[in-house]
Amino acid sequence: MDTDETLLRILACPLDKGPLTLPPGRDALYNPRLRLRYPIVDGIPQLLPSSGLRVSAEEHERYAGAAEG
Repeated sequence: MDTDETLLRILACPLDKGPLTLPPGRDALYNPRLRLRYPIVDGIPQLLPSSGLRVSAEEHERYAGAAEG
């Protein structure tokens, strides 16, 4: 298991406490349930409730498609 997988197992969305995914580009963590994207700045996920950015329907589909493989 690599570092990213290990971190994804322990990090959670600050709003719904559910799991996050690492979308293509690896520049954010994503909550598909709330459609919120949390940026990663200088390698540090910004997991404050106010840091979550709502994504468009197109962006959500792209992230969901990448997560399915």
